Amino acid sequence: MTTVTPYNQTESKKAQVAEMFNNISQRYDLLNHILSMGIDILWRRKAINLLQEVKPNRVLDVATGTGDFAIEALRLKPAKITGIDISRGMLDMGKIKMKDKGYDSKIEMLLGDSENLPFNDNMFDAITVGFGVRNFENLEKGIAEMHRVLSEKGKIAILEFSKPRKFPIKQLYNFYFLKVLPTIGKLISKDPRAYTYLPESVKAFPDGEDFVSIMEKCGYNEVKQITLTFGIASIYVGKK
Repeated sequence: MTTVTPYNQTESKKAQVAEMFNNISQRYDLLNHILSMGIDILWRRKAINLLQEVKPNRVLDVATGTGDFAIEALRLKPAKITGIDISRGMLDMGKIKMKDKGYDSKIEMLLGDSENLPFNDNMFDAITVGFGVRNFENLEKGIAEMHRVLSEKGKIAILEFSKPRKFPIKQLYNFYFLKVLPTIGKLISKDPRAYTYLPESVKAFPDGEDFVSIMEKCGYNEVKQITLTFGIASIYVGKK
């Protein structure tokens, strides 16, 4: 797999990703909903519905950002939700959001590395990741770490961008991702690399059956890919 980094510096991908999200954290939610036209909300809702059968007591949201997926996970009625992210800037914005919405007693937001999770084995009944795994420095290590902290019979739902293969969606998607999205992202975020990195990272990500194989290699069972909106994104689910 090709390693794509936000800034092409000598720093590790992990450090660059943290820097990038720190840079765009104050405009991230606005940009996210503008660029996805709000459809990301529906995608997260569908992913959460796929976890209902587990009736989780504890939920972990990896690469939580400002906590949108963690908030959606409240519909599972768990006792506790933990969000973890490497970007302090994103977490700071997320903590403000949780306090404003009155969710701060139910959702905790922690600074941490998703490839070295600071949790005991078998600790969480459900795990969510929204548009985060393609930013992992070591993809298999991150996937294996989540498997380690997932409880017996626990379930994971990973939401990630995919690459549409069919005409004309493929052509429209590429035009939007390569031309429109970077232009809007640059204007609003003031970080020109952040939204050119996004399509580059999606292009390099091993989606579809390749990612299903990685999950199976890391120990997950009953792994499935559910494609969304003409293949623009996918939900990958698996059990321990």
